[in-house]
Amino acid sequence: MTKPLVFIDGDQGTTGLQIHERLHGRADLQLVTLPEAERKNPQRRAEAINACDVAILCLPDEPARQAAASIVNPAVRVIDASSAHRTDAGWVYGFPEMNADQGRLIAQALRVSNPGCYPTGAIALLGPLVRAGLVPADYPVAVHAVSGYSGGGRASVDAYEGPGGPQGPAFQLYGLGLAHKHTPEIERHAGLTARPVFVPAYGAFRQGIVLTVPLQLRLLPAGVDGQRLHECLHRHYAGAAHVQVVAPEDAAGHTHLDPQALNGTNDLRLAVYGNAQYGQVLLTAVFDNLGKGASGAAVQNLDLMLAAMG
Repeated sequence: MTKPLVFIDGDQGTTGLQIHERLHGRADLQLVTLPEAERKNPQRRAEAINACDVAILCLPDEPARQAAASIVNPAVRVIDASSAHRTDAGWVYGFPEMNADQGRLIAQALRVSNPGCYPTGAIALLGPLVRAGLVPADYPVAVHAVSGYSGGGRASVDAYEGPGGPQGPAFQLYGLGLAHKHTPEIERHAGLTARPVFVPAYGAFRQGIVLTVPLQLRLLPAGVDGQRLHECLHRHYAGAAHVQVVAPEDAAGHTHLDPQALNGTNDLRLAVYGNAQYGQVLLTAVFDNLGKGASGAAVQNLDLMLAAMG
């Protein structure tokens, strides 16, 4: 049987490099990339995309749109790691654990949009709670997240790891215009009907994310507390290979969260922290922005698609 041909378009960026590393040496597929001299040649890229079974696009948004538009072979399947198609109804959102049907939809899809790193954590926390009616869809959600500097792409990595030593700050808040491109993705796929406030930041570490969503219990339906929120997440992700929900007794002993705790994995760790006296809850997610937040998720989606191709 012929091995599926997997073409990575843009394998020199942070996401593409890690996907290449994760797939290199696998015996169940043939991995194809373009030589350096041909990477920006539209004709060669279009030829490579139309000759493969699955194309993984690791490109900026506009080149990703152009690459997708260049496909004329109806059998070619695509995983787009950019944000170009994440709210496009014609593309399947590539978060297998989002609901009971999502893995099947991804496996059968021709077009899959890989989730953004920050939205992965926010949607994982909020989606099940909103669908269960424990968090109102119009709740005034605020999401704060700190990522390793690799989230800023090649330029950011070079600023911290280039010749002459680190040039980036120890910590930087950005997206101050409250118009970050991930916000509509969070709103749509978490099931929200009101735009959340999203505040991202970078720290002086290479990779990893801590994401938090604070909740006021007085704004939730009567009877909803941290325990019920935890139980909902625990039920939703029961049996999920890559999502862990921290037990309340373990969460009670935590004094801090390490954004790098799951680096190198495709895992996502969720937790609920609360203070009953003050009526407040904190939802948290820890994961690798280059793992479950990018390259690991792309490979997970690829494996679902390859299994369906059988």
